[in-house]
Amino acid sequence: MASMTPEAREAFLAQTRLGFLSTQDHDSAPISIPIWFEWDGQCARMFTGAASPKIRRLQRDPRASLVIASALGEKEEWVSIEGTITIHAEGGIELAERLAQRYWDLSQPARAATLQTWRNEASSLRLLELIPSRIRSYT
Repeated sequence: MASMTPEAREAFLAQTRLGFLSTQDHDSAPISIPIWFEWDGQCARMFTGAASPKIRRLQRDPRASLVIASALGEKEEWVSIEGTITIHAEGGIELAERLAQRYWDLSQPARAATLQTWRNEASSLRLLELIPSRIRSYT
């Protein structure tokens, strides 16, 4: 298995891709969900609602992994970021706004309306920071 160089990994993570966040449920197998993310070279940031089931799972067990894979038709590559997530009450809406601009075409009325709803409910958004204990990759 060939790993990405650090430079290739950073370039891969800088592209707009969906991540798949896996968290541990208290009495079953891990649960994985697709999620937007931002990578700054040291930490993966995501956001979610305060009442989200993933918040409850992370409060019980903050260990998580985020897997980002190439799209079908692209060269097969992936990055796995494993570590611990810290939940922050502040910063969720700021990240949501940045990611909405990155992932969505905000000229579409439905997308713009969803972003406005998030702004109106900003206090209910949480910032998730995944600090890596291990990063693996494949190219």
